[in-house]
Amino acid sequence: MQGVRQQLLDWRYLTREQIDGFDNYKYSAIDTSPLSQYVMHPFWDWLVKFFPRWFAPNLMTFLGFLFSVMNLVLLSYYDWNFEASSGEEGTTPIPTWVWLCAAINIFVAYTLDGIDGKQARRIGLSGPLGELFDHGLDSYTAMIIPTCLYSIFGRSRVYSVRPMRMYYVCLTVYFNFFVSHWEKYNTGILYLPWGYDLSMWGSTAMYMFTWWMGFERWKFELSLGALGTIPLGNVMEAVLHVSAMANLPLVIINVYNSYAQRTGRLLSPWEALRPMWPFITYFVLLLLWPILSPNDIMERDPRAMFMLSGTIFSNVSCRLIVSQMSVTRAEAWHWQTPMFLLSMLVSLWLPALERPLLYMLLIVTTLTHWHYGASVVNQMCEHFNRVCFTVHKRVEYQVTNPEETLQERKEGPTTALKQD
Repeated sequence: MQGVRQQLLDWRYLTREQIDGFDNYKYSAIDTSPLSQYVMHPFWDWLVKFFPRWFAPNLMTFLGFLFSVMNLVLLSYYDWNFEASSGEEGTTPIPTWVWLCAAINIFVAYTLDGIDGKQARRIGLSGPLGELFDHGLDSYTAMIIPTCLYSIFGRSRVYSVRPMRMYYVCLTVYFNFFVSHWEKYNTGILYLPWGYDLSMWGSTAMYMFTWWMGFERWKFELSLGALGTIPLGNVMEAVLHVSAMANLPLVIINVYNSYAQRTGRLLSPWEALRPMWPFITYFVLLLLWPILSPNDIMERDPRAMFMLSGTIFSNVSCRLIVSQMSVTRAEAWHWQTPMFLLSMLVSLWLPALERPLLYMLLIVTTLTHWHYGASVVNQMCEHFNRVCFTVHKRVEYQVTNPEETLQERKEGPTTALKQD
């Protein structure tokens, strides 16, 4: 047993080619969001100065992610099936304090995500490890944000949307995140979408409004004149779809321009689309499963489906990010695909096993994704001689000059750490 555990701890996902590719990585991103440029960045530049220099940027990133996870845990506990805010008979509303906590958590998570890179540059620890860690956790947050927002409206039969339609929203958000990194895979530049800042501010405002006024205030219909009325829940559904997909035309234009102006990687059409195949495969499987489900699994256990899809899409996105940052060939096949396909087929054949298989997949996918993330970060830390959650080196600098001071020995050479 100990030998198996040690093998799991020492598992290596990154190839030598990928590890070497990170050595030449240079961060390149363009942020044109007015909200980000004129409001958030000045605020973050001011705020980061209050953090001590020993506060590791990766620790900021992880703490921010944990604040988002706290929302998921709280709302899962009080509203597992998204019925608490439905207004249906026999349901128990979510405690008021939870909404205030959710608003604070999401804003703190947003803030820490905004200043981690600034802290890294401030103390000379900017590099591929921090970016990979940041974007990997962001890929998981893409599931957390829409899943938590659904609890505001719940599955009301009049004023909201059913779980399957909210599932479409989640898939749209996953696609938006994935395609942004597919864009960088081809262009070499990460064009930051405007929707992220708006979604974080919007989420904070919605939680605050729900805390102050109550979830019942969301249950009304907007008048569209001669067209009739539309429930506010449907309006929010449309807003989430539009905000998630608004970036797609720009992605297509940017990729096209990288070929026309010969500024990108100039891959062949097959190689350019290669990262899409794992995403498309899971997209089709996870869309067909609830549609064909003999037990209407989406109505019976929507949160498990949301979390399963978000976890596997996060893993697929992380693998793309690794390939994109190391400038290596992306995977065209994900190793867990046969397990998902088999589970779906068995569920259709033996409906009694559908829910156990869903939870089995959720547990296995979550554990393997966590293992992948931990192992990749550990490999990166070994390669760059870093300790993930501190500003210290993994191996102390060997003193060759007897006149070297103790402070110099502790800090060691900084050139290897300054990866812009």
